[in-house]
Amino acid sequence: MGVCLCKDKVEEGFVNDSSRDSYVGSGSDTGRLAGGGVGPGSNGNHVRNCSRSDRQASLADTVDALVKETLDIIGSIVDNEPETPNSMILLHDITDKPSGWIQLVKSLIRVVPLDNPMGPSVITLLLDDSPLPSKDSVLEVADMITRSIRRTPKRERNMCVILGFLAERLAGPCSISVLSDVTLGYLLGNLDEGIHPDVMLFSLIALEKFAQTSENKSTIRRKLALFPDNPLTRLERHTSSNDYTLRQVGFCAQWCLDNYFLIEGRQYSYEVADVSKVNVMLNTRDVSEYLKISADGLEARCDAYSFESVRCTYQVSAGCWYYEVHIITPGVMQIGWATKDSNFLSHEGYGIGDDAYSIAFDGCRKLIWHKAKSMQHTLHVWTGGSILGCLLDLDAREVLFSLDGVDGEVQTQLFGSGARDGFFAAASFMSFQQCRFNFGSQPFVYPPKNRPYKSFNDHAVLSEQDKIVLPRHLFLEQLRKLSVREDSCTLCFDMKASVRIEPCQHRGFCTNCAALLQFCPMCRAEIVSTVHEEIASDSSPHSEVAQTDPIVGEAEPTTTTPTAVTTTATN
Repeated sequence: MGVCLCKDKVEEGFVNDSSRDSYVGSGSDTGRLAGGGVGPGSNGNHVRNCSRSDRQASLADTVDALVKETLDIIGSIVDNEPETPNSMILLHDITDKPSGWIQLVKSLIRVVPLDNPMGPSVITLLLDDSPLPSKDSVLEVADMITRSIRRTPKRERNMCVILGFLAERLAGPCSISVLSDVTLGYLLGNLDEGIHPDVMLFSLIALEKFAQTSENKSTIRRKLALFPDNPLTRLERHTSSNDYTLRQVGFCAQWCLDNYFLIEGRQYSYEVADVSKVNVMLNTRDVSEYLKISADGLEARCDAYSFESVRCTYQVSAGCWYYEVHIITPGVMQIGWATKDSNFLSHEGYGIGDDAYSIAFDGCRKLIWHKAKSMQHTLHVWTGGSILGCLLDLDAREVLFSLDGVDGEVQTQLFGSGARDGFFAAASFMSFQQCRFNFGSQPFVYPPKNRPYKSFNDHAVLSEQDKIVLPRHLFLEQLRKLSVREDSCTLCFDMKASVRIEPCQHRGFCTNCAALLQFCPMCRAEIVSTVHEEIASDSSPHSEVAQTDPIVGEAEPTTTTPTAVTTTATN
């Protein structure tokens, strides 16, 4: 932007929170800000004599412009590992001081539009990229709820997105302090009839994120119990609404009732879901940690700040197959096909279409993804209500995506990268995105017309037990009740624990889990080496007998004892 924003020059100094949300700089700090008058041919006296109102407008206008620029850039990024946009670098420098961080929050509330599908994601992205705010700054943001800012759906929605981010980012005591009576009353008040659906939605998400701290969860549950009618039970009825924002509200309300804010006597959603005709679901055992799956196993939503992925329960290796996806949110999702060899890294932003064994359609940015590279497609931008068709012809070695019945170009690159068999329907989700899958349990809206095809649901079989999508807390409780061998790995509870971590000497890990660790899960100490042990049945002392290269190495025989065999590996 041609503007130097030095973080050492950004100081504190806010005035009243008017419609401008302005800022007052101190000293000569505005000399380096947009509009401050420093540059070729500028007059230094002008900078020293500029009024407080000039300095107020300077930082506010600069941050507003940088937020808008970032919003435009993020929507057009087509590289999996892009350079950080200059606007984000400048915002990071500004937010290094409390005053700059507060101004970013004010700009996000004021600037990010309601109808931009990337808006909430960009809010969380910019806040996550900023330095961790002080407790005082966080409390000042919470206090904005009671200030005399203009109440509009845009501002209210953005405020709720920010509160949700703070709830998740600042877990523990700080999160508890943010959830004051005023904050809780504000969020619950946004669940009333007549409130804009977007404000309802992100108030629900914020309540859910606050509830990730157990004390907050208890506080929210007590407050909900005081209502004559729990507002979440009223909102839950919107799960099948044709208003796609209200549909999200219903989904999130149901999720909260199943997982966080339980009501005595209420049946869980999985107990009443009709899955009699469903033979294929999204695989709850092959899903990223934070992806939400509906009780019937066909709808998925991501409210985490990572790129969450899922595959279905059925794989194919021959023939022509088709499924459809009902788009609920118009933001970034990568939906298509993945094999059993595909690996996904949610926190690094790698999902479907980002390896050699998957291909994905992105209807927000109008891209086809394969091997983490993108190419433009010619179909229109998807919206809430769009129907994405995904066809995989393994005999012709072709993939074809369609949107609302219009076919795109045939894609063949997946088969030139080593992908041969074991294909699943799969998808990855950016923050606050949701869609519903149809694997054939319902008639297709736009079935293929020019070639015979099969649907997963006509060929797959699921047991009644496999059709149960348990709420997460019940699933974890079920895991705790499973019989686990005394020598099982403390992480996967499956393989035998045979590894000791050095130098902290903690034990209880299998070779597979230990290979994935950089820090000890017990004490967080950095792992310098691992020692592989074979424990004798009489649990006699360990003896180290062989040393191995960390990746492939051949062990060199040394002295052995009848009680233990140990191998050391250096990371």
